[in-house]
Amino acid sequence: MIRFQTATTYDAKNLSLLVNSAYRGDYSKSGWTSEADLLDGQRTNEESLKEIIETPLNQIELLFEGKSLNILGCVHLIQELPATLYFGMLTIEPSMQAQGFGKILMKHAENVAKGYGFNKIRCTVIPARTELIDFYKRRGFKETGKFEEFPLDPKFGIPKVSDLRLQEFIKDLEE
Repeated sequence: MIRFQTATTYDAKNLSLLVNSAYRGDYSKSGWTSEADLLDGQRTNEESLKEIIETPLNQIELLFEGKSLNILGCVHLIQELPATLYFGMLTIEPSMQAQGFGKILMKHAENVAKGYGFNKIRCTVIPARTELIDFYKRRGFKETGKFEEFPLDPKFGIPKVSDLRLQEFIKDLEE
């Protein structure tokens, strides 16, 4: 049984451990979503997550399996008024990746978007992460042709490669 819950500041410490384990360091390489070859340092921290949770129009959705109290996955959602939900920090515990939980969490994010009455969902991805881009494309996301600079702030990671940027993808939820 899968269940979802919106994060509170109480969850920030465990969320930080989960997200950093999935994106950075050697343990992250046991899953397929690691950024460890592109970035060093942390992906987030407890204080940044508390700030996100307390910011209006932001929420972090948590994924649990069964009666377990251990967070299996999460996704950060930002309401971009009037019609788009941005998502980021899609995370599944590395040892549980490639078992369909990412698809379930993505579907939940889309349902949240529809619940708010939004007709689009948007994300940004480092272009070198081709396996992640393929994952989103299989779920109906399309390239917009837009790029953003990668945030050069150690609280998001320390680049190991030059020219890091983010590519935008969008999905029309009315199709």
